[in-house]
Amino acid sequence: MRRPVRLGAVSYLNVRPLVYGLDARPDLVTLRFDVPSVCASLLAEGAIDLGMVPSITYLNRPSDRVVPGVGIGSEGPVASVALFSTKPVHEIRSIAVDTSSRTSAVLLGILCARRFRIDPAWVPHEPDLTAMLARADGALLIGDPALFADPAPGVQKIDLGEAWTDLTGLPFVWAFWAGRPDAADQPIVDLLQEAAETGMRHSDAVADAYCAARPERQPLAREYLRRNLMFRFTARALEGLETYYREAASLGLVSGPANVRFFSEPEV
Repeated sequence: MRRPVRLGAVSYLNVRPLVYGLDARPDLVTLRFDVPSVCASLLAEGAIDLGMVPSITYLNRPSDRVVPGVGIGSEGPVASVALFSTKPVHEIRSIAVDTSSRTSAVLLGILCARRFRIDPAWVPHEPDLTAMLARADGALLIGDPALFADPAPGVQKIDLGEAWTDLTGLPFVWAFWAGRPDAADQPIVDLLQEAAETGMRHSDAVADAYCAARPERQPLAREYLRRNLMFRFTARALEGLETYYREAASLGLVSGPANVRFFSEPEV
């Protein structure tokens, strides 16, 4: 009897529909939750077999395979990845950057160069909006801290998902399941795809359970899962991802682009 596949997922609301019901299959998978950067590190260390990893991680592991049809994406406003600023965007000279996701930091670098036309200084910082804005003109937050932020009067929220789609006309892919080519066979791929489909059908219940301790957040959480996120990794999503890789490489933010390969594809 083989051991269960070790899954590592992001510890934010946005991943919960994709892991719906997986706790009922301990014979096939185990699951742990971490911030995106830790999830990527665990995959690199071999502590997990498949990770719901930030999309930038794939560039460091180009031999990995991606579970087809499943991911965390957006087309237009994403609500949970944003630049908060006390100044008009063209006046920003420094940005405090949440260190928990390199994907969003690289995206912000692309947007600063291609859309906002600014070249700010970067200040690594823990995700605390008030403290970040005390140190810099702008603050990059991701995940739940960005989604549920209650900024002070005069602080604007610039949605990076919306800015990307405005720039490219394409979706943005934030994360996906990835791992070594031998990490997932067809039954595991099927299980993850089925979990995502079931989770999408039960997204209101997912949101309510996640925010049970803060019921005032439940309406926003429901809307977020319904309207802001896309959980199917489509052909257009792949086009958006590969455009992101090319833009990042062209600006020298990463070493080079990559061709994404899926578990369903044969070895060549």
